[in-house]
Amino acid sequence: MIRLRNLRLTPDEGEAALREKAEKALRMPVSELTIVRRSIDARKKNDIRIVYTADVAVGNETSALLRCRDAAPAVTQPYTPPVPAHLAEQRPVIVGFGPAGMFAGLVLALVGLRPIILERGEDAERRTAKVAAMRRSGVLDPESNIQFGEGGAGAFSDGKLSTGVKSPRIPWVLEQLVEAGAPIDITYDAKPHIGTDLLPGVCANIRRRIIALGGEVRFSQKLVGIESDHGRLTAAVTEHDRLPCSDLILACGHSARDTFELLCKLSIPMSPKAFAMGMRIEHRQTDIDRAQYGAFAGHPNLPPADYALACQLPNGRRCYTFCMCPGGEVVPAASEPGRVCVNGASPSKRNYVNSNAALLAAVSPEDFPYDGILGGMTWQRELEERAFEAAGGGYRAPIQTVGGFLKRSDSPGSVIPSYEPGVMSVGLHNILPPVITDTVADALPIFGRKLTGFDAPGAVLTAPETRSSSPVRMERDSTLQSPALRGLYPCGEGAGWAGGIMSAALDGIRCAEAVIHAL
Repeated sequence: MIRLRNLRLTPDEGEAALREKAEKALRMPVSELTIVRRSIDARKKNDIRIVYTADVAVGNETSALLRCRDAAPAVTQPYTPPVPAHLAEQRPVIVGFGPAGMFAGLVLALVGLRPIILERGEDAERRTAKVAAMRRSGVLDPESNIQFGEGGAGAFSDGKLSTGVKSPRIPWVLEQLVEAGAPIDITYDAKPHIGTDLLPGVCANIRRRIIALGGEVRFSQKLVGIESDHGRLTAAVTEHDRLPCSDLILACGHSARDTFELLCKLSIPMSPKAFAMGMRIEHRQTDIDRAQYGAFAGHPNLPPADYALACQLPNGRRCYTFCMCPGGEVVPAASEPGRVCVNGASPSKRNYVNSNAALLAAVSPEDFPYDGILGGMTWQRELEERAFEAAGGGYRAPIQTVGGFLKRSDSPGSVIPSYEPGVMSVGLHNILPPVITDTVADALPIFGRKLTGFDAPGAVLTAPETRSSSPVRMERDSTLQSPALRGLYPCGEGAGWAGGIMSAALDGIRCAEAVIHAL
């Protein structure tokens, strides 16, 4: 096969035209064509193109390679999990069934190690019902919510699979997701996305596969203790059981605050780390489409437009957008009573009225008003409590228009907030500290110059977004184990070693490989 890049179609051309484009570029017939990558080039609003890379089969590959500078041999790097030298005496344990724990479990199950996976939340079906109840009536289950349960936080926060990480494991992860029910286009879209409506079912199917391979997934099992002997792990303790084990992959997620507190008590090496906080900004999707696509806005062959914005201010502060959700909604992300925080989500079709994105200010341990390893976590809790009280309880969220936020006054909005179970208009400067509000206020006009209408006065800000990533990092050595406790593998977002679904899944695979290599 030959990999042919830079096949460019107009929005009016369908993918059926790809073969003709490929044959024209190579000046010979093409017998097979498989899409490898698809992206949107919208730099010229009057000449938007859909750009493809495809693997093609031709009669004379040598001639084709000589004729076209965009052609090269198709090189693949298939991933195969390493084979253990022998089976362990004790089954490995994984804590957490988000993307890190899920893919760690899948790799270990595939090589016959029969992992036991502990998840504090519930399975996808029960968890979905709890999330719906939270949105409908403001009833929070602290153990089964948008943060905790099958699939982890990613299962109810859009399902974007983009990552800056380069790894031969990525195609394999995508293939497993497709096999579990995700759409095939995630294997070639430049910005792959599954959608919150499909993700719970995909996660459940991966769980069924792990079980079929001899693994176990135990729901409503929260880690409450870790036992050791002379610096070596001996058991994991839950509220209901004690599991003797010599290998434990800790993939607890970035919101497992009680687990962080447990690790501090056990003197597991951790440190506070930089992260980001802010709010969600919400626009009408049609306005974002118009800003990005110009006259092509609304074209049926173009996806809802997205964006990614970032700037560094003269004072050195950094502001950026994160987890942009085209055609989506702002969702409740609380996991503790009396505290409110928000996230964003999109269904697979991205067909809701609004778009939203996290609008974040980077903060570092030097900014934290609290000392100690958990200073950032304590700060998160404080801001979430302020927001809960300011919005009148019931897990309503504080909102303010961009115009009101910039002028520190009331200002009418042109965007209907999507957040459920409800919102209350509040001055966000009274909730969030100046290190966040000043940074966002200074960045908004800059972003407005980069993306027309981003700083429109009628856009809506919903706060607070506090869970963009973990506020701590758990130390690990070259074997991916804790330097203080052999057999403990800190993993994924909660451990501070990943940021997003794909990078967490990749870290889970790496930790599973480390367990296998240590046998």
